[in-house]
Amino acid sequence: MNLHQPNIIIEGDSHYTLGTLRGNKVFYDFDKMLIYLNVKGKLLFGKNFRIFEEDHPLLYKLCNYFIKEEYNCRKFNIDVRKGLLLSGPVGCGKTSLMKLLRHLVPHQRPYEVIPARNITFGFNNVGFKIIEAYGDKKFYCFDDLGIEPTGKYFGKDCNVLGEILLSRHDLFLNHNILTHATTNLNAQELEARYGSRVRSRMRELFNLIAFDEHTGDKRK
Repeated sequence: MNLHQPNIIIEGDSHYTLGTLRGNKVFYDFDKMLIYLNVKGKLLFGKNFRIFEEDHPLLYKLCNYFIKEEYNCRKFNIDVRKGLLLSGPVGCGKTSLMKLLRHLVPHQRPYEVIPARNITFGFNNVGFKIIEAYGDKKFYCFDDLGIEPTGKYFGKDCNVLGEILLSRHDLFLNHNILTHATTNLNAQELEARYGSRVRSRMRELFNLIAFDEHTGDKRK
């Protein structure tokens, strides 16, 4: 990042201009952001990475959220103060986008992408300390929410991510701590997995942005 020119991101010897700087505000250009995201995607995920044209409308919403373009976000019913719940079929690119888009705004507070199943495996090993650990003030993105196994510690079952989401909801309300997530499940399936109480908190925690349900598996 160029601290004096926040509209320019430096990758190695290359400079990528994302928009025009006027005063202390950047007026972003979506086409220029796409160029940078394609380049950064290849650096992160390999030379075969590409952004599909069919995903441009969804990516436009996501970009507006990350750059906090409040006027456009209001049109899309997106609240920039809340986190993201990015949903879609298996292989549509949810995880890659959440890992990629944080690089678009290096001046903002970063978040860590954590597979939900890894959190449950951690619970099975060390117990409730894991739930406490995610009650901190870091920003997280819980990946593949809803398909993790039920936690089990010394014979006691626990809906680990459900408990963590309740803690994250309190952090959001009291300290503006953001939580993001990706999921393959729809709203009804999430409620069946976590219960109506957690589902209600999720509505307050997240903006829901969804791929089309017919989006193909890009990993094939």
